[in-house]
Amino acid sequence: MDHKQHWEDVYSQKPEDSLSWFQPRPEISLELIHAAGLPKTAALIDVGGGASRLVDCLLAEGFSDVTVLDIAEHALQKTQSRLGDLASRAHWIVADVTRWNPERQYRLWHDRAVFHFLTDATERAAYRKNLEAALAPGGTAITASFALEGPERCSGLPVQRYSPETLSAELGPKFHLTAHRQETHHTPADRIQQFQYSVFEYRPTKDGLSATQDE
Repeated sequence: MDHKQHWEDVYSQKPEDSLSWFQPRPEISLELIHAAGLPKTAALIDVGGGASRLVDCLLAEGFSDVTVLDIAEHALQKTQSRLGDLASRAHWIVADVTRWNPERQYRLWHDRAVFHFLTDATERAAYRKNLEAALAPGGTAITASFALEGPERCSGLPVQRYSPETLSAELGPKFHLTAHRQETHHTPADRIQQFQYSVFEYRPTKDGLSATQDE
């Protein structure tokens, strides 16, 4: 399957507020980002941000270094059109996160519902590699996925469901689980989906010890 074409078709054929993952305001994501205690100048990236309202909220709060990455250019164009002149205050990357080459590091990585689409181990390994390259040591990764009780498919594609513990095991020992939340998401079609949000601190290893232990 051509994943890029799949997502381009999704965003070109349907209004953004009709998609199952639509949120008028991403409350839990914002709460977890606020809890990270970052300055408004910190670099943040929303992976798979698509047409999400998260960037709107972050810009409105005064965050000055926000990047949105998505495989679907059409999704990012929708967001840029919605933001109007404010779009110039964010950075935009059209890329498949598993094939992307990060050119800088971020203090916070946010992903709501990208990782759970990676059902192939090779894709998950590529995602982890780029996560490690893009996230600064000591940085925060917020990853939301369908919970164990969540749907087995989304947008016609299979997904991999996680608990905070199984997601932690998948990301590996460099990512230390610091918090997690559950969400009962009501889709625009009034269906219920169970999500889990996990928060990790990135502690890259050095000679088998975490960076914080080795200093």
